Amino acid sequence: MGKLTPMMEQYFEIKNQYKDCLLFFRLGDFYEMFFEDALTASKQLEITLTGRDCGQEERAPMCGVPYHSAEAYIGRLIDKGYKVAICEQVEDPKQAKGIVKREVIRVITPGTILQTGALEDDKNHYLMSIAQGPRGYGVSVVDITTGEFYTTELQMQGYEKLIDEIGKFCPVEILYSEVMDKDDAIIHSIKSRFSSYMNPYPAWNFEYDTSYKRLCQHFSIFSLDGVGLSEYTVGIEAAGALLCYLQETQKISLTHISTIIPYGNTEYMVLDICSRRNLELTESLREKSKKGTLLWVLDKTKTAMGARLLRKWIEQPLVKKDAIERRLEAVQECKDNPLFREEIKELLYGVYDLERLMSKVIYGTVNGRDLIALKCSLKMLPPLKSILQDASSTYLKQICEQIDSLEDIYDLIQKGIEEEPPIGIKEGDIIKEGYHPEVDKLRKAKIQGKQWIANLETEEKEKTGIKNLKIRYNKVFGYYIEITRSNFDAVPDRYIRKQTLANAERYITPELKELEETILGAEEKIVQLEYVLFVELREAIGKEVTRIQSTAQYVAILDVLQSLGEVGERQNYTKPKISEEGTIHIQEGRHPVVEKMMSMEQFIGNDTFLDADENRLAIITGPNMAGKSTYMRQTALIVLMAQIGSFVPAQSAHITVVDRIFTRVGASDDLASGQSTFMVEMAEVANILHNATKHSLLIVDEIGRGTSTFDGLSIAWAVVEYISSIKHIGAKTLFATHYHELTELEGKLEGVKNYCIAVQEQGDEVIFLRKIQRGGADNSYGIQVAKLAGLPPTVIQRAKEILEELDQAD
Repeated sequence: MGKLTPMMEQYFEIKNQYKDCLLFFRLGDFYEMFFEDALTASKQLEITLTGRDCGQEERAPMCGVPYHSAEAYIGRLIDKGYKVAICEQVEDPKQAKGIVKREVIRVITPGTILQTGALEDDKNHYLMSIAQGPRGYGVSVVDITTGEFYTTELQMQGYEKLIDEIGKFCPVEILYSEVMDKDDAIIHSIKSRFSSYMNPYPAWNFEYDTSYKRLCQHFSIFSLDGVGLSEYTVGIEAAGALLCYLQETQKISLTHISTIIPYGNTEYMVLDICSRRNLELTESLREKSKKGTLLWVLDKTKTAMGARLLRKWIEQPLVKKDAIERRLEAVQECKDNPLFREEIKELLYGVYDLERLMSKVIYGTVNGRDLIALKCSLKMLPPLKSILQDASSTYLKQICEQIDSLEDIYDLIQKGIEEEPPIGIKEGDIIKEGYHPEVDKLRKAKIQGKQWIANLETEEKEKTGIKNLKIRYNKVFGYYIEITRSNFDAVPDRYIRKQTLANAERYITPELKELEETILGAEEKIVQLEYVLFVELREAIGKEVTRIQSTAQYVAILDVLQSLGEVGERQNYTKPKISEEGTIHIQEGRHPVVEKMMSMEQFIGNDTFLDADENRLAIITGPNMAGKSTYMRQTALIVLMAQIGSFVPAQSAHITVVDRIFTRVGASDDLASGQSTFMVEMAEVANILHNATKHSLLIVDEIGRGTSTFDGLSIAWAVVEYISSIKHIGAKTLFATHYHELTELEGKLEGVKNYCIAVQEQGDEVIFLRKIQRGGADNSYGIQVAKLAGLPPTVIQRAKEILEELDQAD
């Protein structure tokens, strides 16, 4: 084998440090990839594979992408689950002696990508870390695009709660201690449920002492007690490992991650992954999209920050009565005062994504146009504060106090950055006139220089008599005099020939070269100086990241409150009365999503009454398609909406705070893990029976259908007994069933009541009245439903005959 060229030696030295990454190796205006990386990238990106001499007998496979369009290519590779290491030239090639010095300046992974095109404005881009301890798991989550950083601990046996916690955040990348690879069940369960990029990380990064010191060092504190982490152990390990990973890959100070927020399971309503899916909170079951979800109904936010926060509120309903009422009071003010709300909305329209703009400032990827967007956003803050001065609700008053006008930062950008700057930051024309005297001086020389060139051209035309003489410029020769072939005889001896073209000659003169040096010197200096000034200005803004993030947070809260106020007014929602008395009493409740999707007909409202005494468990019977599932889901959604601080679709609603909502609605075979419908169903029921409390709300729809009738009835009966019993659970429950035998439990079991869907019969036809009423159904109307579904008449007729024979046999 031949000896590698010096450049390829440099390449391999760097590549060996980043073996798990595709190395984007900067060569001039391109990022090049070599050998295995080139083979992979050319296939995944569908770009041409070429070769390059590397000092060996065979040429090195090579492919590349232009540096100015690399973002899109990187995004595509990250989408396919690759990591990309960006290797830049870290010295000026003109100043380099020998090979240009190169270093990896950043490693991009699915959870650390910053490219705008790869991010969803209304959704956080989470990276999660999981540490395993003797009694449970530590979970830490960060969004580097906004600076949010959270950690918690899950004390339990088994990993169901861990799955639920992952479901809450839906991280794009999961970092986990490599020791967890020994537990195939956990890793398989995560992989089968989520599309997150799974990233095993060396166990020593999760060591407690190392993690503790790393967190203290990052936040510049002596102890973690002051940030509320004194009771955490495995949570600190998860957070420390996550921070270590970020420092390794991002290679910057990460000053925008300025706080860590510990949270416990007692602060928010617990929603398991099945309930989130069944209630279609942020993603619809069929289309896997936002449309048809609770988020779709409630989202009238005007900023990206507000949209992300609303999603968080829906994912994490509150369980503290005072906190819920504080939100409701503010939403009421926004709902009842349309003029106030419209003024806020108009100003919020002009606010860009402050959180992600500040991340670009910290990462050094912000450009002039981004700073103008930041300035335009900051311009809205003083009038926002002015409008909020007249607010009467406690929360809106607090928001007014906490929003910093940030006028000093606005003034800095206003004075320093051109109103319409170029996209790049190294081409000049970015610093405003009057900001820096040296820039103004050089700019004047540059402008005058152009006039000098024009004057010289006029003089040369007069001296030579060549009327079509032109003074032009290119990057290779600088300024030159161009004369066409027909005028060659008139060219004076003092002209020095530089280049011959097909129809012209190019010349220079000592005078022209002297002028060029003056003009180009000014242009080069001004570009360099403007870049230096831009970086200084960017760093000055970066030092105020905490102030800007805090204000962004309160602007986002204001946006969510006005959004809930707007929806409340448009959809004719009512303010729920919040209590801790144990009673849910909803009058004329409606399903928020179904109601909004019904364009022609009116939604029929229904009452719900559940308490901790005689009305704990409602058994609901009635045919399919009659509206049982819609009714039960709407009850759960109304309770959830109330606990996020939203008005609710009902005539009136008295809502007791619930600690958890469980929904077991329908089931499909979990083919990925080889589980049947019945097995999935039983696993979901087991989760409810093990984790529900008397303060929970249970929505149970049709259990026991995946097995024989008697087995199914026996299981459903036993489950009703267990849930309704104060000794075991005693939770407020809506229990739909096809087993009419369960209606016998009213009067036998304390707290159980029968309800059914009202049906009107007209001969062989049946009309579903969509109304819940007391009592049990005495007919399942299966054949009528089959007819409505479109089964052939001959099949329907034969089914009637068989049913009649079976009835007679009984």
